[in-house]
Amino acid sequence: MKTNFIEELRWRGLLHDAMPGIEEQLQKEITSAYIGFDPTADSLHIGSLSQIMTLLRFQKAGHKPLALVGGATGMVGDPSGKSAERNLLDEKTLTHNIAGIQKQLEKFLDFDCGANSAEIVNNYDWFKNYSFLDFIRDAGKHITVNYMMAKDSVKKRLEAEGSGMSFTEFSYQLIQGFDFYHLYKEKNCLLQMGGSDQWGNITTGTEFIRRKASGQAFALTTKLITKADGGKFGKTETGNIWLDPSKTSPYKFYQFWLNVSDSDAKSYMRFFTLLDKQTIEDLEAAHDKAPHERILQKALAQDITTRVHSEDDYKAAVEASNILFKGTVDDLAKLNEKMFLEIFEGVPQFEVEKHLIEGGLDLVALLTEYTTIFQSKGEARKMLQAGGVSMNKEKVLLAETLIDKNILINDKYILIQKGKKNYFLINVL
Repeated sequence: MKTNFIEELRWRGLLHDAMPGIEEQLQKEITSAYIGFDPTADSLHIGSLSQIMTLLRFQKAGHKPLALVGGATGMVGDPSGKSAERNLLDEKTLTHNIAGIQKQLEKFLDFDCGANSAEIVNNYDWFKNYSFLDFIRDAGKHITVNYMMAKDSVKKRLEAEGSGMSFTEFSYQLIQGFDFYHLYKEKNCLLQMGGSDQWGNITTGTEFIRRKASGQAFALTTKLITKADGGKFGKTETGNIWLDPSKTSPYKFYQFWLNVSDSDAKSYMRFFTLLDKQTIEDLEAAHDKAPHERILQKALAQDITTRVHSEDDYKAAVEASNILFKGTVDDLAKLNEKMFLEIFEGVPQFEVEKHLIEGGLDLVALLTEYTTIFQSKGEARKMLQAGGVSMNKEKVLLAETLIDKNILINDKYILIQKGKKNYFLINVL
């Protein structure tokens, strides 16, 4: 069943701004729309996920999505939302990055479903043989400097102390406007979408189409995703959460969504899943009755991990999570080394030479002399006696316990848990 795209964005709390007439246009006929993706890396991250889902919802509403990977604009740099000019990329790097992004987009959009099949376009294809003189003649004369200077992205950069803006970045909105014009002429693309910080660039495109082609095109922006505490969405202490499993493991990806706050989970269920309104409201009601069960977070993590990675990756992540919180030493032994290290990525680690444990090493000495898990032997003995120390998921009560090679996980690791949440990994070399 086809959905009303604009209404869908409204109830999900995603619609930020839209030009008048777009709703009527979408009701009239199958319409093509595009969103641009910045190829600064060979993978998208979850900051891009909102726009991917916008294209997916657009297609499910019966329309034709175009994903533009900016091979040309990636060489220039978008100043929107940036406080400083970024490093520019060479053609070889951009080609590699675009291939990775295209592969990821193909997991979301349907490229073989008839009239509204998705397409991927690269603006380098129409800019690579375009001379500078041709561009300023064909494009530059249609948009005034005054018009470009009035854009918020430009004004903020010019007003920022010690900043300024290069001509390269200043020209970005003109290049993006020409992209829209090209797709309008070649693909009958009538709509450009993006985050709310892209409104200025997108409306430059609609103005360019009006002035150069006497045509009508539309702009639509969605809400920029933030966390309830005001922090930047998708950023963690270790950096971006990537869609590429080699950059962010499915386990870590799953854990990110599982650990969002209750208020963020309610928003993210609307922003990042395709679940309908009634289903989401039912999940919210169930969550509110038993928030400790984290029903919303579990549903969110399942939906997104499965969509971005796979059902098998989701199940493996759940199993790994259960082992972390409820598992036994036997469960740990079943994990391969890769998954074991993914689970405990970021945990403080220590290295101990193997010969030290071959004759049996006193546990208290291991915890204090060969690592700094405890600051003193007295502290270690006191916590051991209180039942506050586990080794390989089993409580250790005797301070006189000896460590030998038989307790190693994967013949290499000892996992120490201090209290409820503090894990330490000892790598026996």
